[in-house]
Amino acid sequence: MSNRIRRFFHSMVPAMALLACTASSLRAQTKELVVYAYDSFVAEWGPGPKVIPLFEKEYNCKVTMVSKGDAGQVLSAAILEKASPKADVILGLDNNLVRKVIQSDVLDSYTPKNLSLVATGLDFDPTHHLIPFDYGFFALIWDSQKLANPPKTLADLTKPEYARKLILMDPRTSTPGLGFLATVVATQGEKWPEFWKALKPSILTVTPGWDAGYGMFTQGEAPLVISYTTSPAYHVENDKTDRYKAIVFPEGLVMQVEGAGIVKGAKHADLAKNFIEFMLTTRFQNELPLTQWMYPVNASVPLPASYKAAPKPAKVLKVDGAALDKALAQWADIASK
Repeated sequence: MSNRIRRFFHSMVPAMALLACTASSLRAQTKELVVYAYDSFVAEWGPGPKVIPLFEKEYNCKVTMVSKGDAGQVLSAAILEKASPKADVILGLDNNLVRKVIQSDVLDSYTPKNLSLVATGLDFDPTHHLIPFDYGFFALIWDSQKLANPPKTLADLTKPEYARKLILMDPRTSTPGLGFLATVVATQGEKWPEFWKALKPSILTVTPGWDAGYGMFTQGEAPLVISYTTSPAYHVENDKTDRYKAIVFPEGLVMQVEGAGIVKGAKHADLAKNFIEFMLTTRFQNELPLTQWMYPVNASVPLPASYKAAPKPAKVLKVDGAALDKALAQWADIASK
């Protein structure tokens, strides 16, 4: 009996080795796309877990999503790895960062065939280092159960009644933080440092990213926070409450258009191109309104009823890129004094 058992196992060894080699070969053939994104995109409630499996199935690949904090931190990671890139795609860099993106030379230019699906006026980078996938408007969100009278204008924020009632984000690492700075620069021009100094008593804290700042807001730490006009729609949809409201200043709001790009030197550039094409299709775009809480750039995608709580501004502020870059370089020194 023992000899028979030995002969049986000896006959099985070649078959098992063949299976192991086949499995190893299949793993080698499966391409892995590495995508750097910000926290909320990768989170279980974000669009990542919904859209990535669709892409993996269609292209028979594996996608590894890597969270790098906020969008500014995504770009910083790509710059640090420039000599030996680990990502194939970086996602979430916006129209206010495009100058820095091009100057950093970390992305390849690519014009997708599906760019025709993008609504007019949203293709913000003519060099196509960044391709748009969603858009929204930066706005202060007001907790109507914590604050009786919200500010009516940007200038109102400097009034004593709003002392330590405002949560902001660092413009060096956070796109909402940069969006608020852009709002100040667009409305105050060269006098923006004086406005910021007058604003400082109203600021409770400046967090590194949106997640931390908005979390403090919903926990009741302060009744005002910089976010998006669509944030109230989120609370209507998920919390069944309209206590949180977007303040649309008469001066106007800054629009954010978020994009994605292919990393220069990407190991899987062809698969990265497929990802850029895919993100403009309705399969990807349909998931954005109720996960990303931003407007899809593909105009054929319907919006949920909760978006009635998301006001659009009558005026969209235009921000000079060079002036914003200059302000960003000065911000830390001004904010610390």
